[in-house]
Amino acid sequence: MMAELKCSVDNCTYNNDRLCCRGEIFVGGKNAGSEKDTCCESFQQRREGTSTNAVNPTGRISIDCQAVKCVYNTDCKCQAEHVDIRGCGACDCKETSCATFRER
Repeated sequence: MMAELKCSVDNCTYNNDRLCCRGEIFVGGKNAGSEKDTCCESFQQRREGTSTNAVNPTGRISIDCQAVKCVYNTDCKCQAEHVDIRGCGACDCKETSCATFRER
């Protein structure tokens, strides 16, 4: 399933106008019990003087997910219709989170 992804991590190299240019992402948080325990493992900080990744952004994306306690996780794939990734000013993936996470 492809989720509609909105990303507010503006300083990620894959973020282009709140859409992801990566094609697929991986959400970490094997033992996550809340949003703050998750992260976008695919995050890569944009370096000074570099532009957004050249690949065209897309509104729908495949999401592999390690947060097995999330209601949207089925066999490590996100089944949510819409996913929000947050992490304003993140320098590391651990400073990002999946705002869509809901504990079973």
